[in-house]
Amino acid sequence: MSPGQSNMLPRPFSVYRADTLSGEISLLIEIKGKGTALLAETTPGVSLKLLGPLGRGFPDLPPRSLLVAGGAGIAPLAFLAASTAAPRTLLYCARSSEFLVCPDTDLDLPGLSVMEATDDGSRGVKGTAADLLSNRIEKAGAVFACGPRPMLAAVKEICSRAKIETWFSLEERMACGIGACVGCAVATTGGYRRVCRDGPVFPAEEVIFDG
Repeated sequence: MSPGQSNMLPRPFSVYRADTLSGEISLLIEIKGKGTALLAETTPGVSLKLLGPLGRGFPDLPPRSLLVAGGAGIAPLAFLAASTAAPRTLLYCARSSEFLVCPDTDLDLPGLSVMEATDDGSRGVKGTAADLLSNRIEKAGAVFACGPRPMLAAVKEICSRAKIETWFSLEERMACGIGACVGCAVATTGGYRRVCRDGPVFPAEEVIFDG
């Protein structure tokens, strides 16, 4: 998405909510620089350039799925959680309460259990995503995660030991969004892959975090 400035590169966002009847979508935007600040300042009626949906999304949720979100990584997982009413659990984690940005009302979904954790204990239990996941991994049907790379690396290690099917939605800067510039490439077991076109969702075992 571009805020309409000719000298600004587009910003990638996951769909946070979608209304199939009205055709409206909602995005969750964390202000981190000039581009996201401009987007946050837009008012109703302003036109934005939008290209999408792009790439590959999550597969369907199997029973007893665990969704692990770190900070703004809640966006694609909130959308995924709303895709089914089957029992599933969301582990929502961040550094502190101010980074748990998703309103409670948006997570009030049939069949969804929500557990929160913060590094400083300011909301939910004191701990990390890895702490919450370690205590629940044995009963998981599959794990779906999005968040900072250190969090995903920890999730991968836990799920690999438990031999649980795991999928990651990767957060990377993008420019073209169609795979031409290769600016969002990440290392995988199959070589470098483009997050915008080959992802953003990858099987966890394919993603390489070190090096």
